[in-house]
Amino acid sequence: MYAALFDMDGVLADTEGLICQATIRMFEELYGVRMKESDFLQYVGTGAIMYVEGPASDYGVVIDTDAAIARRHENFVALLRSGRDIAFPGVRELLCAVRDNSEWKMALATSTPIETALCTLRAAHIEPEWFDAVMHGGLIARKKPDPEIFLAASAACEIPPSRCVVVEDAVTGVAAGKAAGMKVLAVTNTFTREQLAGADRFVSSLENVTPGVLESLLT
Repeated sequence: MYAALFDMDGVLADTEGLICQATIRMFEELYGVRMKESDFLQYVGTGAIMYVEGPASDYGVVIDTDAAIARRHENFVALLRSGRDIAFPGVRELLCAVRDNSEWKMALATSTPIETALCTLRAAHIEPEWFDAVMHGGLIARKKPDPEIFLAASAACEIPPSRCVVVEDAVTGVAAGKAAGMKVLAVTNTFTREQLAGADRFVSSLENVTPGVLESLLT
């Protein structure tokens, strides 16, 4: 048996730009500070708390973290209401192929809080029930690049780390997957191949990825 552990934002769902836009709006609405997209790049994949606290510290702004995350969530949900299908091409096909393969288990491993994660999955037309385990930011103490979330997902699937493939788009996620002792398939949706150095394989899209491709990383 094997397990495929999928990050969500930037891997399954095209949300990195929406998250950034929602956070920029939050800082302007609550603190009167206008930030740039580049201010958030180093915090991609680190979880909601670091995503708002990191840029705030960089700008010397003292924030109420809970209030900031709540407003960001409101802004993000409003942006999702456009009705656009935010799933990346090939994502649902791959998830269904892995789910239906008796040799594989599958987990979601996202640093995003569960309320936001469920909104994202809904907008991407992905059912939480497709996964054998759903690990989210509220269940872990240490965010990526710490391997905790992937090790927890591996344990929940009852598959050892050496038989797990992590699918990631972020620098911190690749580092977390490797630190967990897992193989990592990097999708260059957010960062370049050079920035994601350390991954075991790179793809520009999940459209042509199959359970066989994932298995080839482990055999």
